[in-house]
Amino acid sequence: MNLTIIKKVLFCLMLLSSAFMMSQELGKVAGTVALSGDTPAENIAVALKGTKYTAVTNANGQYEIKNVKAGVYTLRINGVGITPVSESITVVANQTVTKNFQLSESQEELDEVVITKNKYKQDKPSLSLRLNTPVLEIPQNIQIVSAQTLKDQQIISMSDGVIRNVSGAVRLEHWGDMYTNITMRGSQIQAFRNGFNVVSSFWGPLTEDMSFVDHIEFVKGPAGFMLSSGDPSGLYNVVTKKPTGITKGEATVMGGSYDFYRASIDLDGKFDKEGKFLYRVNGAIQKKGSHRSFEHNDRYVFAPVLSYQIDDKTKVTLEYNYQHANMTEVGSYYIFGADGGGYATTPVDFTMTQPGLPDTKMNDHSGYLMFEHNFDDKWKLTAQTSYFKYLQEGYSSWPSNIAPTADLQLGEIIRNVGIWDAESDMFLGQVFVNGKFETGPITHKVLGGVDMANKEYMADWMQSHDLDTVEDPFNINNPDYGPPANGLPNFDRDTPLKERSVAGVMTSKFAAGYVQDELGFLDNKIRLTLAARYTWISQTSWGETQEDSHITPRVGVSVSITDNTAVYGLYDQAFSPQSGIMRGDGEIKPLTGNNFEVGIKKDWFDGSWSTSVAAYRIVKENELTADPTNGPTDQYKIVLGEKRAEGVEFDLRGKIFDGLNLIANYAFTESVVTSVAPGLGINVGDIVPGYAKHTANAWLNYTLVNGKLKGLGASIGGTYLAGRQTDTWSPGLEKLPNYFKLDGGLSYETNKLKFTANVFNILNEYLYSGSFYQWIGEKGAYYWQTEQPINVRLGVTYKF
Repeated sequence: MNLTIIKKVLFCLMLLSSAFMMSQELGKVAGTVALSGDTPAENIAVALKGTKYTAVTNANGQYEIKNVKAGVYTLRINGVGITPVSESITVVANQTVTKNFQLSESQEELDEVVITKNKYKQDKPSLSLRLNTPVLEIPQNIQIVSAQTLKDQQIISMSDGVIRNVSGAVRLEHWGDMYTNITMRGSQIQAFRNGFNVVSSFWGPLTEDMSFVDHIEFVKGPAGFMLSSGDPSGLYNVVTKKPTGITKGEATVMGGSYDFYRASIDLDGKFDKEGKFLYRVNGAIQKKGSHRSFEHNDRYVFAPVLSYQIDDKTKVTLEYNYQHANMTEVGSYYIFGADGGGYATTPVDFTMTQPGLPDTKMNDHSGYLMFEHNFDDKWKLTAQTSYFKYLQEGYSSWPSNIAPTADLQLGEIIRNVGIWDAESDMFLGQVFVNGKFETGPITHKVLGGVDMANKEYMADWMQSHDLDTVEDPFNINNPDYGPPANGLPNFDRDTPLKERSVAGVMTSKFAAGYVQDELGFLDNKIRLTLAARYTWISQTSWGETQEDSHITPRVGVSVSITDNTAVYGLYDQAFSPQSGIMRGDGEIKPLTGNNFEVGIKKDWFDGSWSTSVAAYRIVKENELTADPTNGPTDQYKIVLGEKRAEGVEFDLRGKIFDGLNLIANYAFTESVVTSVAPGLGINVGDIVPGYAKHTANAWLNYTLVNGKLKGLGASIGGTYLAGRQTDTWSPGLEKLPNYFKLDGGLSYETNKLKFTANVFNILNEYLYSGSFYQWIGEKGAYYWQTEQPINVRLGVTYKF
């Protein structure tokens, strides 16, 4: 044998021997941390003072510090809201030192402290996002709207001002409080609930009532590689309330302008003394009018949750959400400019809807079953399944003709009402594993799993009825809300919906597998994320079936410059099915997209508040859009070609100092067509509809934390939009004006009571959104919908 080889072998044996000898000199420190009442204390920092040895307690309050050199140390535990504790310990080689701590603080006290100190900032995403990593270290822009934010701003539904708390988010105007439909980074983002994609078609889901919502996570850019197929612009994930193991309750009543009345209740507790069998029940009832006559939006909600801790490692959760909505027909809030003018030519409270039309009614059911099993403190299995059932019987209104034409004079319009009955069924399932391990100095956070779904949607929207006649039209200058000249509609509902459905039964089936590894280098200062997802999709609509599969990769890097500052870069892809009727011989292909993103995140003053700045570039291919030469009908589509969205986003949230909390954000967005087939009426360089070029929001809250007026608070906030794009490809000659809305409020909180009063649109501005509709009348018309003038909400919350 070669002498050099012999030397190398001996050297390796010496290294292995030294490593073995060193391992024999190392010990371990382990134990549990519990709060009063023996409640496990989660996310408590445990450290050997003056060393690199640290750990954080898991959901069971357990901690473990491995490979500790023999010696005498000071063991210190610390966390938000608890009194730090230190004790001296001696680590012996080849032995485990067990040290348990019992704290005097209760979980309820800690929850109150967290709300007081960081009520607008959350550091960790929910389990349903599957990313077992702090937000600071994730190589992606993720913004979380906290539960306390929703309460302070008196947000009652997903479409009621949530987006002011996230940079660059705007709403598509059409759906009112029926569907939220949020646009971000130049495209409509996907709607998720507890980690499930709950969009069964372009329409939906029914916007969530906030009574059963804990918080909302906005994921910028594609995360479809692990959550399901989706748009590369991002998604929002509504996380519902779960039992906490603390027996408590909360009841809230609210009232406000324009016949707004609401009551909600939140009951949280346990069935047994050990806290293994838990419950949480949320409910709400609402009656809501409008600044426009004959318009309302009434709801009631029931949402129970049960969880059972089978043993120390296994938990089962069963949840059901039910929402019933009873509202005026979709489109009741639209005004059309039949006088030949531009936007906003009628009073802010003007309406074109017809009193006496039946209400639109929706029943939204969703059920979840979740199974969680911790193999140990490093490996966890989660399996969950859900079923969504959506039923709608209703109407939509849209004019069939508008002046000027040969038959109609200025100001005259023919109002039309269409049927809109719909039914949706979704079966969704997920199984995934989170794990941690080390290979030498490299740490690994691994994620792997499978997703499955079967979605069906059918709807009838083709039956329609003119309310007015050419001989007796509706005149916006002299409106008559009596019985319409052509009577009220009488649509066919005897025929089963499946036979009436315009597009047949629209189905979407997919199965996917994914894997991700987050590799940590240099004590996790550098984190490299490598991931891939394989997705198979089969989709049927308008009698045609498309089937495809795709592999979407993901590469991300996050580097901690300091303990509180991280920079990141991300490359990600998206893959999403599409549906519609193509003109000519066009083929419907899945949407694909590429996302490039860089950013910097920073926590300030020991994590009290955070900032993030992100820049991105998204390129989308094969995206379908409404055919601009045949009107924006949902069944006729064209392939847009290629679209590029670019922008910069800034977000700030958290406690600036004791009592002062701030949410502020700004986004610059630009989305243009970069490639398009000839002859489609769209050109390279055209602006893509449906977003604002500049969006800025702020919400500032100050609460006195000392003195006789302790608990008294004041808030002020504003929204500014500039460079607003309309929602259609025909913008008309008049652009939407810049938008500014100012809100503010007062609050007072004692131990059990909190009084909140907010005033919205303080400046009483005429606020509206709208578009130009070129496919009606001889010259087209502007249409818009107005927001409420200055209005007030008053609320009282009682905790018990």
